[in-house]
Amino acid sequence: MSNQQSFAGADVTVPLRAVVDRPGLALEAVRETLRPGALDLPVRWAHVSELRDPAPYLLGDELLLTAGVNLPGEQREVDRYVRGLRAAGITALGFGVTPPIHEELPRALRRSCARHGLPLLVVPVETPFLAISRAVSVALGEASRRDERRIAEAREALTRAASSGLGEVVRGLAQRLSGWVAMVGGADGVPVAEVRAPLPFPTELSALLGRLWSGTGIRSATTELADGTFVVAQPAGPAHLLVAGRRTRFENAERMIAGVGAGVLGLVARSGVATLGSALTSLLLGETRPADVLRTLLPPGEYRVVAGVSEGREPDHDWLRDKLGTPLVADGERFTAIVSVMPDLDELRAHGRLAVASAPVAPEEIADAARETTVLLERARAAGKPIVSGAGLDAVVPTDAAKAFAARTLAPLAGRPELVETLRCWLAHHGGWDRTAAALGVHRNSVRHRIAQAGRLLGTDLSDPEQRMQLWFALRWA
Repeated sequence: MSNQQSFAGADVTVPLRAVVDRPGLALEAVRETLRPGALDLPVRWAHVSELRDPAPYLLGDELLLTAGVNLPGEQREVDRYVRGLRAAGITALGFGVTPPIHEELPRALRRSCARHGLPLLVVPVETPFLAISRAVSVALGEASRRDERRIAEAREALTRAASSGLGEVVRGLAQRLSGWVAMVGGADGVPVAEVRAPLPFPTELSALLGRLWSGTGIRSATTELADGTFVVAQPAGPAHLLVAGRRTRFENAERMIAGVGAGVLGLVARSGVATLGSALTSLLLGETRPADVLRTLLPPGEYRVVAGVSEGREPDHDWLRDKLGTPLVADGERFTAIVSVMPDLDELRAHGRLAVASAPVAPEEIADAARETTVLLERARAAGKPIVSGAGLDAVVPTDAAKAFAARTLAPLAGRPELVETLRCWLAHHGGWDRTAAALGVHRNSVRHRIAQAGRLLGTDLSDPEQRMQLWFALRWA
């Protein structure tokens, strides 16, 4: 058996039944351990552990696989083992029957899992753990692609609906979320537009909205009301809140769709239907450049593009949107946002987000600023700290001169994007072969070969620190 792990995006899960029913695995769910709804519980990844107490190393929602190498024989110790797994939040335990270690499922483990309500799966001898890990990985990949399609389709549909006003966006959002939706303004929670919302709002929900309005920190919430209604609420521009509810829990993709809806509603409310509708229609028809749409939708002034990545913690999208102070956030494995006020990048880092910020730009320059953040983010990941553009040489070298220097210096690499990307990554990692290879997903010998090619084409001694510095700024300014 293998100790491979299967990872997908931090918020992508599949129901346990998607693994149990996977053809070819022949997994047997021990019926008395399945509490109601157990097969619908989320699986975030599969993980193998033979530790006597793996709980401290688990994050929750795992399908934990074990051959019982260190499983205790006493019922009391087995109970302690299972209680620890339940407390760690795993979804299910898969036990591999592996002679001569265990000829069959231990009765003590079966009794304990039934007593504590931990779903138990029996993995037959002919099914390697690697096959289960691969099946979970495939299922997570399929789920991720489905979510991406749903979010993209929702974004396009809600954008089209924006030309017809708030009501049409709210109706489209309610349909996509299979629940009720309301856009409310002010601390009194008066709906500006709603579809099937429970009006007047229950006291519990009104109190929640009041707290969100009066608070100075996070103005987003995901909660379950006393009547069993699941609710999400988040800002829709500076003067409104989006509230959505239904009887079943919102999945990650649906929370993302709610975020898209909040952003569109905020823009409609702030820009007006006529202005927004005209701008978006022209964009969809290909009659207007994105830069022109930005000038239409965003007030005159300076903006920054903030981008970042998660550092191991499960991302909190609501917190991120609130902390950045904008609904204009695209969030996934990497997030990108358009902000008018510089956020505290150290605070983002403290919450597990390593971020960078572009130099201040006008609305029509936002696309260029977004490209700049790609280079800044490589620097930040290599340095292990947030980076803000506009310091050092960036602040004193005229833009035209910087671009001319970059074009002249990198001209020998024209048409060789793989060499440019490898050189940028290698310099960002201070010439480290292994770290560069890991970042690019290639063998270290491939990195060495590409860097040697780049050095020959550039006619540059890449062991010279001054030459490296000049190349780094050329890549920055390209």
